[in-house]
Amino acid sequence: MIVLDGTIVGVALPTIISDLDLDLSSAQWVNSLYAIVLAALLLSTGRLADRWGRRRLFLAGIVVFVGGSLLAAASETGDALLVSRVVQGIGAALIMPSTLSTVNATFRGKYRAAAFGVWGAVISGAAAIGPLVGGALTQYASWEWIFLVNIPVGLALFVFALITVPETKGFKGGRGADVDGALLSAVGFGSLVFAVIQGPEIGWWKPKGDLQILGFTWPETAPVSIIPVCFAIAAVSISLFVVWERHRAKVRRSALLDLDLFRVPTFSWGNLTAAMVAIGEFAIIFVLPLYLINALGFDTMEAGLVLAAMAIGAFFSGASARHLAARFGAASTVLIGLGLEIGGVVVLALVLTATSPGWLIAALLVVYGLGLGLASAQLTGLVLRDVPTEISGQGSATQSTVRQIGSALGTALSGAALSVALAVTLPAALEKDGLTGESATRLADSTRESAGSTISQLRTEGSSSQLGSATDTAVNSLASGFADGTRISLLAASVFLLLGFLGALKVRLSVKAEDAAAAASDPDHS
Repeated sequence: MIVLDGTIVGVALPTIISDLDLDLSSAQWVNSLYAIVLAALLLSTGRLADRWGRRRLFLAGIVVFVGGSLLAAASETGDALLVSRVVQGIGAALIMPSTLSTVNATFRGKYRAAAFGVWGAVISGAAAIGPLVGGALTQYASWEWIFLVNIPVGLALFVFALITVPETKGFKGGRGADVDGALLSAVGFGSLVFAVIQGPEIGWWKPKGDLQILGFTWPETAPVSIIPVCFAIAAVSISLFVVWERHRAKVRRSALLDLDLFRVPTFSWGNLTAAMVAIGEFAIIFVLPLYLINALGFDTMEAGLVLAAMAIGAFFSGASARHLAARFGAASTVLIGLGLEIGGVVVLALVLTATSPGWLIAALLVVYGLGLGLASAQLTGLVLRDVPTEISGQGSATQSTVRQIGSALGTALSGAALSVALAVTLPAALEKDGLTGESATRLADSTRESAGSTISQLRTEGSSSQLGSATDTAVNSLASGFADGTRISLLAASVFLLLGFLGALKVRLSVKAEDAAAAASDPDHS
């Protein structure tokens, strides 16, 4: 339910943009605000789950999450929708570490790998099937139903959790609550994502206009934009968080994060891999629905069906990943999966145009989905492979935090890359077809700022639009420019997947070294 809600919005986003009159930055916040609130709170809620009980926090999270879903469905403005996404993020933060910690505490021996494999397959499958569910609900009901669907699901989960999920608790650690650490991490990661999202609109260095934030105005006449300030705040806050957590550990008080965990090679390199992979994966999930609906002219259901090809591959490979891991090892299985992801995205970027057939895109997304299922199903267990059992709750929360920060940054970076790319590709496409001058500039700017929905609007209006007989030419030009911008955004996402591949390679080397050392120290080793 949590992962689905992170991706179900994507395919409905063009409709939400039009209905609530959102610009590109606000549209990105609908996706990324949920993820960043979730990421900011996961370390705190992971500790709470260890202290208060994982099932207890899980049930409380369902109540909050369902309440946020009701608020989202009732939203009539962009601000109201953003507030509801914050509430959903809080509920999701209460739920997520409880699920992984419960799996980690419950399953041992030969069942452990299978349990993590199922957990990972559900994660990757839900992420991939979200667009299909979102497309169906948006087209045949309304976009509000992408949130209302959480209500019956949440009620069923609450009842079955009471019946089937055992209560477990973890190692409590030192005294006190690490409130300062929670605030520092939230401020640091929030400032980072805000800067990445708003940079293209506000100006990376010089302000493009007045900025209103919570009643405060950052003027256009300021010597620098607020973006460098936010990057500085993020750097200082995250650095202070690390120093503070070391201090808490030194004085034997409760800390959100045991930094000694990062001395474990599989944990540190595995988390780096998970972050890079999440950035790449969520960047792709954000930009593809916009391309399919605006550039190709698909309706939400058609776009959802194409994107559901990822789920076909992810469910198939996720379910069978443990068999592949039994033969080649978990680390090698992750490498195979990431190789398929990179290959699928790069080929898709190379063949993508304003007239690409849906079946071709779907076929390449099946390949990408196969890799997604393999990598996600095994990476979680690999990250927690060498984490001591008594602090597995912290390890689980850290791993989930890294994934969520990666997903938020993936959405933000994808939107930023798309915005920067469209600033170049749209004017070039219009000029190529003989559309120049101030009107062409306004058209390109409108298309970029609306995340491409201007194309759909012109396509609907036809010759009755303000462009008259030139409407078809303008639509084709804008669609071509949007496809070019999407290509650049996908290639940028593939760079992060490649970095994840290199991280997974390092994890594999660490696993081999540890296994070799264990074999050498075994007295029965010959």
